[in-house]
Amino acid sequence: MVDLLVFGPHPDDIEIGAGGTIAKQVQQGHRVGLCDLTQGELGSNGTVEIRLAEAAAGADVLGVVWRENLQWPDGEIGGADQIKHAVEFVRRCRPATILLPYWVDRHPDHVAASKVLTNAVFKSGLRNFDAAGDVWRPDWTCYYFINDGDIPSFVVDVTDCYDAKRRALDCHRSQFAPDTDDAVPTRLTTPRFRQLIESRDSGFGAGVGLAFAEGFVVREMIVRPSVMK
Repeated sequence: MVDLLVFGPHPDDIEIGAGGTIAKQVQQGHRVGLCDLTQGELGSNGTVEIRLAEAAAGADVLGVVWRENLQWPDGEIGGADQIKHAVEFVRRCRPATILLPYWVDRHPDHVAASKVLTNAVFKSGLRNFDAAGDVWRPDWTCYYFINDGDIPSFVVDVTDCYDAKRRALDCHRSQFAPDTDDAVPTRLTTPRFRQLIESRDSGFGAGVGLAFAEGFVVREMIVRPSVMK
């Protein structure tokens, strides 16, 4: 059981979108669990074994209590069996908050993961849905940006934890800085991709007077006690 459960389609997506927030929640004493849906086996660089080791190293940097991989086939996210699998996982972990990838994204797997997981989180709270585990509905579901995102519903100040995000991203060397003889250039291997991540986070931060912030979207209205700041 965890306070915060974060899902990612591939082994590096969680760090890209929410690494600073995860480090911050851990720093504040929350139990955080990470769940990668696939092993990233379709990636142009890195083997499954390497990517799983990198994910474990990233989890250690962020300080989470565990990181699991559901081993869904890369590039084939979707389907009733995967929804049921995710429902059972959520019911087992019983998180107060769940972070999912945003539903608008350039990568088809990210979009598919958002759809499947949104469905699963909803069905986790239905007592007549046929899946193992006691019914569970989290208090809140938030969506994080992996690639360039929309306007966030809110941002989280991750300035003090941004070095942890950088170090967690550094763990995924096969994706951002491969050094093998058979490595091929991709969008991720250029220095501009890491620059893109930081420019997005610094842009969210600058908009509210911070150095770095990560953006999140929620589907429901946010209630405040008054209009006073």
